[in-house]
Amino acid sequence: MADEITQAGPAPGSESKQDIETLEHTTTPDVSRKTLAASSMHPEHRARVEKSLKRKLDARCSIFVLIYILNYLDRNNIAAARLKGLQSDLNLDNTQYATCLSILYVGYILMQVPSNMFINRIERPSLYISCAMLLWGLISTLTGNTYNFTGMVLVRFFLGFVEAAFLPGALLIQSKWYTRKELTTRNAILFCGNIISNAFSALVGAGVLSNMQGVLGHAAWRWLFWIEGGITMAVAISAGFILPDLPHNSRGFTAEELEVAQLRMIEDVGEADADGANQGVFDGLIMAVKDVKIYLMMLTFTAYVVGLSFNAFFPTLTGTLGFDYVPTLLMSAPPWVFSCIVSLVNAWHADRTQEKFWHITGPIIGGIVGFIISMSTLNVAARYVALFLQASAYAGFIVFYSWISSSFPRPPAKRAVAIALINAFSQLGNVAGSYVWDLKDNGYRKSYGIVTALFGITIVGCWAFRAILGNLNRKLEEGEQAWDIQPDVVARTAEMEHMESPDEALRMQKGFRYLL
Repeated sequence: MADEITQAGPAPGSESKQDIETLEHTTTPDVSRKTLAASSMHPEHRARVEKSLKRKLDARCSIFVLIYILNYLDRNNIAAARLKGLQSDLNLDNTQYATCLSILYVGYILMQVPSNMFINRIERPSLYISCAMLLWGLISTLTGNTYNFTGMVLVRFFLGFVEAAFLPGALLIQSKWYTRKELTTRNAILFCGNIISNAFSALVGAGVLSNMQGVLGHAAWRWLFWIEGGITMAVAISAGFILPDLPHNSRGFTAEELEVAQLRMIEDVGEADADGANQGVFDGLIMAVKDVKIYLMMLTFTAYVVGLSFNAFFPTLTGTLGFDYVPTLLMSAPPWVFSCIVSLVNAWHADRTQEKFWHITGPIIGGIVGFIISMSTLNVAARYVALFLQASAYAGFIVFYSWISSSFPRPPAKRAVAIALINAFSQLGNVAGSYVWDLKDNGYRKSYGIVTALFGITIVGCWAFRAILGNLNRKLEEGEQAWDIQPDVVARTAEMEHMESPDEALRMQKGFRYLL
């Protein structure tokens, strides 16, 4: 496990023996028996089983995209409802309406870490995700039954509270199945749900709001919540049967596929993706708060989120081009379609090259160019091209999430907290971002200046994080060289130096390296 130091590589001609020893030392007895069987498969048969496993897994995880679309719509449909009288019907002033928007993030931030700690310890995360989705769909539906400020605040708070289970939970589940060479592409497919929502949420809202006014005596904005909430609940029931659970107990896979699934995760970092039998409920949290890398990631990711806050105001920014309402909505969609394509290509290449830093900072630099164009010219064509560049900055955002998972690989309890803690803290960027875009003068020039600076901070933070990981990789390499020379002396030294280290990689199997 993560708190054991394993000695270095095999003697010449002992590869088979070393494979068995590695499995024995890096797994629990139950996992060891299953993975030993998988490790003895003929390579061609193993390849066929693994191909079948990934095909089934990709098909089942694809529902995460639909869930993310509904998660985004249920959270943000209040903005579309405002256009058809929500604010006036509930007698909300601008401050009260802003409170209704921001209160969601209070619940969202509070629940993410406890939720991921819980989902890491249960055997059926598929049921947990589907139940949370069913509940937030119900809460979203009840939003259409509110009649005053108090009711709206309560509904929005609990909506954020329950929705917090989804994204960190989905990222954690995928990190339990996919290796570091596969995870970025799969996360990109997941985040395409968010990007598609950015592209078409306004059009979906416009379709409902323009056709449901007065139906059965109710305002169109109420129908928007009822319809979208009902769809969410229907999908939630299906999700309980479709989503995978864990590599050792998931339904719909053969025994061989589950054995290979577990072996893949052991081979990925040299250690089983399992917590210690004597590990307490809060051990993952304690390990996470001791790791300085997490605090750097929190600050860097929050700066990134502020820089991306233009997405909530994208139709407004498109409106600065001077077109009417409907053309503006239509013109808001192509930049996000472009962003989706760029994100998938960027993620695929990041997985192929096993490189993170430039696949994050490259799209950020493209976004900065877009910001500068928007600040420096009033030419309509140039400003529209700038919107494409700005939207494509999302491509690095997706790679960032996979960098989090791959940089805190074991134990899974710590990884669960790291994902949730970084994502929860970054939501403060959404709150701050709503104030950034209040500066409307000169085509939001000051706002663009602020997000340009935040993108610069993000690049610096990523560089610092890369430097830390590079230093850890050097320590790992030096440690392995020392094992080869004097393993008995190094064993005692490692026991004294690393057993209390907050960085679990220093206790990994030989060959593990952080992805830079």
